[in-house]
Amino acid sequence: MKSHAKVVVIGGGVVGCSVLFHLARHGWTDVVLLERDELTSGSTWHAAGGMHTINGDPNVAKLQKYTINLYKEIEELSGQATGVHLTGGVLLAATEARLDWLRGVVAKGRYLGIELEEISPNEAAELMPLLDPKQFVGAVRNKEDGHLDPSGVTHAYAKAARKLGAEVERFTKVEDIVRRADGLWRVITNKGEVVAEHVVNAGGLWAREVGRMVGLELPVLAMEHMYLITEDMPEVAAWNAKTGTEIIHAVDFDGELYLRQERGGMLMGTYEKANKPWSEFQTPWNFGHELLAPDIDRIAPSLEVGFRHFPAFQNTGIKQIINGPFTFAPDGNPLVGPVRGLPGFWVACGVMAGFSQGGGVGLALSNWMIEGDPGADIWAMDVARYGDWATMAYTNAKVRENYSRRFSIRFPNEELPAGRPLKTTPVYELLSARGAQWGVAYGLEVPLWYAPEGVKDEFSWRRSSDFTQVAKEVATVRDGVGLSEISSFAKYEVTGEGAAAWLDRMLACKLPKPGRMTLAPMLKQDGRLIGDFTLANLGEDGWFLAGSGIAEQYHMRWFEKHLPDDGSVRIEALGQKLTGLSIAGPKARDVLAKATRSDVSNAAFPFMAIGRMDIGMAPCLVGRVSYTGDLGYEIWVAPEYQRAAFQTLTAAGEEFGIGLFGSRALNALRLEKNYGSWGREYRPIYGPLEAGLDRFVAYGKDADFIGKAAALAERKQGGKLRLRAFIVDADDADVIGDEPIWFGGAVRGWVTSGGYAHHSKKSVAVGYVPKEIADESDGFEIELLGKRHAARMQPAPLFDANFERMRA
Repeated sequence: MKSHAKVVVIGGGVVGCSVLFHLARHGWTDVVLLERDELTSGSTWHAAGGMHTINGDPNVAKLQKYTINLYKEIEELSGQATGVHLTGGVLLAATEARLDWLRGVVAKGRYLGIELEEISPNEAAELMPLLDPKQFVGAVRNKEDGHLDPSGVTHAYAKAARKLGAEVERFTKVEDIVRRADGLWRVITNKGEVVAEHVVNAGGLWAREVGRMVGLELPVLAMEHMYLITEDMPEVAAWNAKTGTEIIHAVDFDGELYLRQERGGMLMGTYEKANKPWSEFQTPWNFGHELLAPDIDRIAPSLEVGFRHFPAFQNTGIKQIINGPFTFAPDGNPLVGPVRGLPGFWVACGVMAGFSQGGGVGLALSNWMIEGDPGADIWAMDVARYGDWATMAYTNAKVRENYSRRFSIRFPNEELPAGRPLKTTPVYELLSARGAQWGVAYGLEVPLWYAPEGVKDEFSWRRSSDFTQVAKEVATVRDGVGLSEISSFAKYEVTGEGAAAWLDRMLACKLPKPGRMTLAPMLKQDGRLIGDFTLANLGEDGWFLAGSGIAEQYHMRWFEKHLPDDGSVRIEALGQKLTGLSIAGPKARDVLAKATRSDVSNAAFPFMAIGRMDIGMAPCLVGRVSYTGDLGYEIWVAPEYQRAAFQTLTAAGEEFGIGLFGSRALNALRLEKNYGSWGREYRPIYGPLEAGLDRFVAYGKDADFIGKAAALAERKQGGKLRLRAFIVDADDADVIGDEPIWFGGAVRGWVTSGGYAHHSKKSVAVGYVPKEIADESDGFEIELLGKRHAARMQPAPLFDANFERMRA
């Protein structure tokens, strides 16, 4: 075993071998994989081996499509058979609600290059003869589903990597990982030590244990997962003889089942409600090629549905039940990327669907390590989406919930209850008493809307029980004044003698003067957006940044990576050390003036001003800005003063008809202003010109900000896309994101977000289209729940197009 390497990959499952292969293919051949036993000794060897392209996140779906297309390449390069059977499959719906969801899947496929087709239950039965069409209301045909040999694929990755110059060390157990003073990593094994620049934790079932070696507690948990293999079935033999093909895959979402042919019989797996974690606190190092004891009683309810939906199973015996552990993250997506605070330490774990996602994970991680960027938008897999609130107990609760709901519908207005409430603000009980319906963002409870007594969310793809009440909240803001809780924003404090120069390099905007704020795009080296903030100059108190709460860890990782070594700049994520309230609407200034002794007139406190003032007795930082697009103020206050500030504002606003509004009303309000948001309109695949943030980029400033050259090149070339708003001729449902945009009879773009703008009484969609058609006013259609609706470009904001209200 070598004593030095550029990269050490820990873990010889399909993910670790994929990472090794991709690093070597990209030219990093001084890489070694360490496996404590034989390759595939964790979850890989007992996997069912299914592969599919469908994923709730379109960007993950792209990587899954890449993974499946990769198998031919690694088989040819390695000479190792992968056992790929590209049979195709059917996705089955037993309810109309599920069929609506499947129609959305078909729609996404149109711009992802995934060929999907809605078919009838009878057509599905012609393709998959074991199902009873009377049990279903519809289906979708997918030609890219299939299955493979898990061991063959893993060894193909490993052999291909070896041919490219990488090394694999089996029976080499990592016992500790220590960071040296020079930043290199000592990987200590039972066979000696390897010093490496980078370490990749692809430990699978042991990812937690590997993480703990460097002081990291990863939010992953292994779950027992069972599938059965039947004895040979005459129906399978008859179909094989008749068609010369295998029986295709099937996913029965309402039965929570997946099925495929296995030799002369069938394989049926389930994600049962009565699930069971495995080795909750520590994975034994001596666990290997063992299976867990089957528990058919636990999966019996799912099997009963399966036998009803697929009657042929009633007439065959069960040859074997496989029960083995697989690891999951709380939301079911992988954990991938660099770990904040541990330079050179990377993770690639929690990859439950390893044979659908392993290739994409390896590609993204290798790009990230070599090029400094994953080369794709992988936010849904980024380890930075979790913070320290994702404790072991939280992870246990959320993984169990996610597992039990793997094939369940997640409606756009549905909030999942496990692990909640966890983080709350001091006004949580006050808002709950007023009917707050809660969602969650980065672990923090956030008010979505306020329900009258006896009214709750009715989960639906269409307008639901909140529609009327959200309209009232919007009217409260537009006609008078509304109050909202905004603690879910990320807040940062930047101080030090080098702070101004550092911010000038980090952010693409012109730095504001003391007492002023500005909108601040942040770019990567390739000129694409990596963040958007409000930047405030607090004078002697330093600088204040506010941004997307869900991206706090993501952005802190970026900030800390670029901090100077001399200690001249300090940045702190304030989290819930600073809570927030906002008032907005034409009477917002009247309320603020009554609540404070400070002069808040337009002359003294104009648009984008910021300063410290007391709200009643509570010391606050107040900025004149509002995401509603109306006259408004954001009020930042230490948590011990938030209740007092809330009560002062409520009392001051009583004579002006002040009312509460939540994030659903805020969404309706911001849509009327064509305002975008991080994670939807602004993501690291778009440039500032494409995203409509070009006017906030100070191309002419002296500072050579990150991404400047690339942004200038995009500006000169014109980019490829444009962010646009549309008015949709909708019926009883509105877009939520990821719907295709049609133009000239073809899909030309995609929706990033949308909803109903209650004040304007319009259904609004925001999304990207090619720049060549971005100035066309008519001819667009947006596909929603299987139907194409006429859509018209809305170039000017529906509300306050001249920005008079917010500046008044």
